[in-house]
Amino acid sequence: MHTLVVIPGDGIGREVVPVAVEALETLLPDLKTVEAEAGWDCFQRTGSAVPEATFQALRDSGAGIFGAVSSPTGQRVPGYRSAILQLRQVLQLNANLRPVRSWPCVSHRTGVDLMILRENSEGLYSGREHWESEGVAIAERVISRGACEALARRALEVAKARKARRITLVHKANVLPVTCGLFRDTCREVLEGEGWAAEIDERLVDLAALQLVEQPEAFDLIVTTNLFGDILSDIACHWSGGLGLAPSLNWGNGIALAEPVHGSAPDITGSGRANPIAAILSAALLLRYHWQKPAPAKRLETAVENFLREEGKADFGFETTQVVRRGILAAL
Repeated sequence: MHTLVVIPGDGIGREVVPVAVEALETLLPDLKTVEAEAGWDCFQRTGSAVPEATFQALRDSGAGIFGAVSSPTGQRVPGYRSAILQLRQVLQLNANLRPVRSWPCVSHRTGVDLMILRENSEGLYSGREHWESEGVAIAERVISRGACEALARRALEVAKARKARRITLVHKANVLPVTCGLFRDTCREVLEGEGWAAEIDERLVDLAALQLVEQPEAFDLIVTTNLFGDILSDIACHWSGGLGLAPSLNWGNGIALAEPVHGSAPDITGSGRANPIAAILSAALLLRYHWQKPAPAKRLETAVENFLREEGKADFGFETTQVVRRGILAAL
């Protein structure tokens, strides 16, 4: 039996996650779902962005899907920290997978098929910020050998599953020789130790950003740090139809959390315009990499591809969520 913790979160998460769950139920008749909560709305109700019951449900089940998280506007809210950052750090979901590929009708370029694998638990997102003095704020960038080793080992798994021709380490070691140097050297040591020396290359992050715009088809598997991976994956997803179609998987040891990248989109919440494809493709990542079920994952991705080929240029307006839902479930 497969158990899935369902965390709709905020905004359009409540609209797109049920569609992804329905697709998984079609592919996995034994799927058991467990409802849980997290996010800004949860914080406002309970005083906690991620209740302990949600952490425990994910520990017990080993798999979940998270819809979206809103952030408070204006000043920092005492006691609040982003739900997804808490989930990543507390559950040690230290790797984030962001695939980018060409899709029919919605992509601006054919032939793109790359994966960005980003460290997901530390870096500048470690939450270590403080005021050094009046008008001077400090953020600490945390890079640890253990997290880099874990990321490199995960890169080996992904590279083998993708039959990757190349692994590109992206860093800024010329300016940050201690932190980026540790990242680069540790990843190289692990990858070379497993026989991948000939397949490794490197890019400085600014050059990688330029080349993702100029020639994205030249990349296969990119491995990088937390903030760099966040930015580069948002740049690269232009080639697969934008953030609205961008999936991700937060992946740790024994626990994985699928997460569409698009955010809570308060401007369209409740309008029926939310596109569930990113949530559906995130579910496919959960199937492929965490549950080790490549055949159902391929079925789900093919259903998305076939739907986009037939309907991708249409504007569904206020019926987007349900039109996409019906079309992809029918394609399954």
